[in-house]
Amino acid sequence: MPTLGSFVLGTPDPPALAAFYRELLGWVTVEGADDPTFLRLRSPERERPSLSFQLEPGHVAPTWPPVEGEQRMHAHLDLLVAPDSLGAEVARAEGIGAVREDHQPAEGVVVMRDPHGHLFCLFVPGA
Repeated sequence: MPTLGSFVLGTPDPPALAAFYRELLGWVTVEGADDPTFLRLRSPERERPSLSFQLEPGHVAPTWPPVEGEQRMHAHLDLLVAPDSLGAEVARAEGIGAVREDHQPAEGVVVMRDPHGHLFCLFVPGA
């Protein structure tokens, strides 16, 4: 049976977006440090799953919340945080370039955008 190896984000600037997630997650670059078209990050503790960044010059960020006729979200990252650190992690993400969305769907979940417009959620267990 297959297992998840990597989640890949298309972006017009793979090194810049990898730098954002490297800082946000505390992960390390394991592939592509000398290739501006594809980079892969992983946790310092394990090889997989990983997060990769692939050159996509025509990337269009999705509309949130969804609007008929606009670019739709195909996927997003859910990033688990400790229950008592949600506010601090939101502030830390904003400090490195993330933007908090106005529309928030639930308690204990904060929808954000990375610097290239990909949506991700910071959430606490049980949310």
